[in-house]
Amino acid sequence: MRCAAPAEGARGGGRAGDPALDDPLAPAPLVFVEKVQNALRLAAVDRAARRAGLTPGLTLADARARVPGLAVIDHDPAADAAFLEEVADDCDRWTPLVALDTPEGVPDGLILDITGCAHLFGGEAALRTRLLTHLQRHGASAFAVIAGTPDAARALARSGQGGVGRSGVVPPGGEAQAVAGLPVARLGVSAEIVTGLSRAGLKTIGDLAARPGTPLAARFGRELLTRLERTLGREDVRLVPRRPLPECIAERRFAEPIARTADIEATLARLVDDLALMLEARAMGGRAFEACFFRTDGAVRRLKIETARPLRDGVALARLWHERIEALADPLDPGFGFDLVRLGVIRAEPLSPAQVSLDGRAVEEEEVAALVDRLGVRLGRERVLRFLQRDTHDPDRASALVPAGGVPLPAPSPPPEALVRPLTLFDPPQPVEALAEVPDGPPLRFRWRRVVHEVARAEGPERLAAEWWRRPEAAPTRDYYRVENREGRRFWLFRAGLYEREAQGEAGPPRWFLHGLFP
Repeated sequence: MRCAAPAEGARGGGRAGDPALDDPLAPAPLVFVEKVQNALRLAAVDRAARRAGLTPGLTLADARARVPGLAVIDHDPAADAAFLEEVADDCDRWTPLVALDTPEGVPDGLILDITGCAHLFGGEAALRTRLLTHLQRHGASAFAVIAGTPDAARALARSGQGGVGRSGVVPPGGEAQAVAGLPVARLGVSAEIVTGLSRAGLKTIGDLAARPGTPLAARFGRELLTRLERTLGREDVRLVPRRPLPECIAERRFAEPIARTADIEATLARLVDDLALMLEARAMGGRAFEACFFRTDGAVRRLKIETARPLRDGVALARLWHERIEALADPLDPGFGFDLVRLGVIRAEPLSPAQVSLDGRAVEEEEVAALVDRLGVRLGRERVLRFLQRDTHDPDRASALVPAGGVPLPAPSPPPEALVRPLTLFDPPQPVEALAEVPDGPPLRFRWRRVVHEVARAEGPERLAAEWWRRPEAAPTRDYYRVENREGRRFWLFRAGLYEREAQGEAGPPRWFLHGLFP
């Protein structure tokens, strides 16, 4: 694995160059301050301030005593994190494997896995040059080093490239030699371990690598050896990308950025055809797609669509993307134009050729699925719902509304005729006053909405206990009755609670509720 680690970029927009301190026209050194224990201390400094001897942790009063003409800005970690996320989005143009570097729990750098990507940009050195030039063009300066492991690249980048030279590329297998002169603090271990190593005379990574590992592990812990092995390039570790990797990707780069909607849709149509060929070769169909539009100013716009069934039909997908762009409340702002458009399959499923049945049912299902896709793209997937029958005896959970494009659950077998339930249910059930035989007789009459209904016929009871594995609290048992009044109207009532349990100390007497109406 070859990793590029851009680190220690200029904050708050930064400066691409290093102004001389004695130049009266040069901008003043810039520092960011935060309150620590009722004292203002430096949280970050730019290059000019660092050259003047200012370092993070110094009090603002001491910093102004050393450099009177400081430019001071309040430190905003949230803005720094948002800026780093924007840079990480823009770095997706080089590789989809982009991870945030968090050596102390706070993201302050990026690590890119460029394995298999460098040849697309003319080699590793050319890729690094283009990356740094691109960042500098957008007002951010950074160090970048390409090495065989993330830890080696990180250590060298945070040391200003160390012994790599101007190329910034460590030859394969040359990590140990490149990091030998770096201080042990670049291993990313705790300050206590760094102090202990310094007192033992081990100040550089090369000094540490020359010592046997067993005594070091016994004194400083196994973590030190692990960090050392990874920094020396002897042990690799996989990156955890900040975004899920797509199943397959197709992209177009433009020497002249595009900005017209017609050009964008034509580009997406060509990318859809490319993806269709990839999916067909894998006997797969896409369920979720993402289009990424990279602007020339570094901003990235992303659009997603999801389908109700695996799909790789180019015409249908192009129509969905047209609907998605047309339905945008905030139009797709190209700025000065998009120089890269990428289309990826986020989720894919097996797709085999469909056998058309004689009754045309397969065709109808395809038409319904296409309608669901179009409505979901235009209105939002969460607004296109369908009813789902669940395998449960609890009437409150027997059916549910779920997104129509979701994965269907297995439908249970239809209930026996004797257990037919009404289609219209009240949520929650409505309380009624009922007169019934004790202990478990059907209701003789009940009052609902100030109207008394005389029961002419009744069926039941159908006793249903609560799903105790879903409801920790004790819910009363229900006895359901199908009743018909003298006018021929049919109701579904239940008694919550049993009289014998009331005698055993159950809270409150049984109560009657109306749960549904039969047509």
